[in-house]
Amino acid sequence: MAGDCPICARHRGEGPLGGELVARVDGFWVWHAAPGQDGGASLGHVIIESDRHAPHLDDLTDVEAGNLGRLRAHLARALRDELRPEFVFAAVIGQRMSHFHEHLLCRFPGTAEDVPWHESDEAAPRADAAAVVDLARRIHTRLAH
Repeated sequence: MAGDCPICARHRGEGPLGGELVARVDGFWVWHAAPGQDGGASLGHVIIESDRHAPHLDDLTDVEAGNLGRLRAHLARALRDELRPEFVFAAVIGQRMSHFHEHLLCRFPGTAEDVPWHESDEAAPRADAAAVVDLARRIHTRLAH
């Protein structure tokens, strides 16, 4: 399966999945979402992926679950410190993937109230590749402390 798995390929630096690597922490990879067709990425859309094949939340070991909880909280804090969103939402989504992954989505001040929480990333400021790399570096630095 590992040869056909797009997330394993991304972990090897190959395959169709993009994004900017933020960090590897305690069995998880953290990526900033890849740019869309317009060349911009939704600023602050971060994805946490398990290092190993564990497609469901309940497939994580107790140690991994604890590591995930701390990582999620540290990422949310880093996003709030760096970008000043009103909220950071966390959603475990991703059917048909062999790795656990969770999305963190920022909702920025001024987002229209009729925008559902799960579309907050679509209403987020768009960032070019340089801005994404810079944010990834700043978040990485915060996670290291």
